[in-house]
Amino acid sequence: MVQALLPVRLASKARFEDDKNREDIAMKLVSLNVAVPHTVVWKGHEIRTGIFKKPVDGPVMMRRLNLDGDRQADLTVHGGPAKAVYAYPSEHYPLWKNELPDMVLPWGMFGENLTTEGMVEHEIHIGDKFRIGNAVVMVTQPRTPCYKLALKFERDDMLKRMLTNGRSGFYLAVEQQGMVRAGDAIQRIHEDPERISIAEINTLYRDGGKDANLLKRAANLEALPESWRDYLREELKSLEQAT
Repeated sequence: MVQALLPVRLASKARFEDDKNREDIAMKLVSLNVAVPHTVVWKGHEIRTGIFKKPVDGPVMMRRLNLDGDRQADLTVHGGPAKAVYAYPSEHYPLWKNELPDMVLPWGMFGENLTTEGMVEHEIHIGDKFRIGNAVVMVTQPRTPCYKLALKFERDDMLKRMLTNGRSGFYLAVEQQGMVRAGDAIQRIHEDPERISIAEINTLYRDGGKDANLLKRAANLEALPESWRDYLREELKSLEQAT
């Protein structure tokens, strides 16, 4: 009996240590970035975009659909309650700098509203909730890059790079409006019990559905927008038909 329980106890201890180590990592808001849309010319076409975010000092009100001073240009694919705020890990910047040594990469370069510390994709789960300043946000989905990222970097390979390396960042819904500012601590106040990470959703999207169990669990996540859940259900259906 003792031998039978030992693996369970060891697993529980490992889980406890893992949770403890994760919570010991300080999370904070490194930079707060906003922009209103403006028109630029790219490949001979006029494009209206709000991707050119700039850091701001002082407190800013985080509202249900965006931050004060920030707007999205194309509301058919950007913005809305599930994509009110975009967060991007500061930890990725040195990695990108190694890949793109000639690029200048100020905070906000990836079009993010929040440049964060301690919140990388494999540790952040769909449905997790965080307190930032006086606001409360919930993680809803990864970012799937569009052509405006290529426009911003003036590189056609940026979409493929982000999809391949998984450094996507993630979107947040605003559950409680409030003032936020650069330097604010970020506190995880709820961890979704399914613990399906942004990194896992990225893998399902990039590599296709190969894990039926993960597909089923992800497709039932209430915090994940319905468009994503429909996509995952189709992937699951295709996988089941192929086996």
